[in-house]
Amino acid sequence: MTEPTIRAREGYARCMGDTGQSAIERAIVTDTIGSLRLGPAIHRPADTTLKEVVEIMQREHIGCMLLVDGDGLLCGIFTERDLLNKVAGRKLDWAKERVSSFMTREPETLRPDDRIVWALNLMSMGGYRHVPLVDRAGRPVGVVSIKDIVEFIVDLFPDAVLNLPPDPHREPGSDDVGGGED
Repeated sequence: MTEPTIRAREGYARCMGDTGQSAIERAIVTDTIGSLRLGPAIHRPADTTLKEVVEIMQREHIGCMLLVDGDGLLCGIFTERDLLNKVAGRKLDWAKERVSSFMTREPETLRPDDRIVWALNLMSMGGYRHVPLVDRAGRPVGVVSIKDIVEFIVDLFPDAVLNLPPDPHREPGSDDVGGGED
């Protein structure tokens, strides 16, 4: 077993409570998606042009766009993966093409009061990086991403994660953290 693996297992063991359940596991199983730091739901009508949707995604630094029907109900999601797999390399007039031709229709969704464990399950089983959040009526209220969950986990153990040396092959506590030679 490698030294980093041994250290990771020792760190995990220190996090275990009397119940044998880690702080991470407890938080993921009990906390709701709404407790994550999520941005607002950015959405557009499904008949929006591909050009406009991609421009918004670039400007807002988001990995997906939620798409709604005429009643404001979620009807699709357009992701970076859709852009690569369905659009890239094709000769298209992005200013005329509608995103509805390339979106994933009727995506699986969750609600903000669902637990984080449900988002992880859906992401793992479905291979998703983004899961739309809707209200009881089906209107988009947000998106949970794998990045949101990783940030949540890092917040549970900020010292253990943020105080690591810059090189994973260096020993913790090494004074050579600058990376340069003296």
